[in-house]
Amino acid sequence: MSEVTPVRERPTARVLLLDADDRILLMKGRLPASPDAQGVWFTIGGGIEPGESVYEAAAREVAEETGLTGVVLGEIAWRAEVILPDRKQRPVLFKNTFILARCAGGEARRDGWRPLELEFVDDMRWWSVDELAATEEAVWPADLAARLRALLGR
Repeated sequence: MSEVTPVRERPTARVLLLDADDRILLMKGRLPASPDAQGVWFTIGGGIEPGESVYEAAAREVAEETGLTGVVLGEIAWRAEVILPDRKQRPVLFKNTFILARCAGGEARRDGWRPLELEFVDDMRWWSVDELAATEEAVWPADLAARLRALLGR
């Protein structure tokens, strides 16, 4: 009889970081479990540490991943779950909370990144909703452009 691998849960804070022109900052990266895969564009954010609220985690992740200041966290936009493999191919249930946030914009910095992020994150840029809707590149979540349009009332 084979052993069933338990699914570890990882709560995360995902940040829909918008600038003054309603552009969203996304990162392009690969999963450590699939280092040779094509990259996917995704939102700023990461794991919630023990004792941290989702908002504390969101603020910490924005500071670490972008170096941007003057970020104002807003409402929770939605929650979503996805199971992805970790580096050892074990399933992890990511319990994502997406939070709307605003800032003036500007160039994001990578000086707060951990070695894993430096290795697996390939790019970072601001996207307009129209650019996001028109791209043929992989984006997660796949319906991000439509969700942003709804949030922005467009």
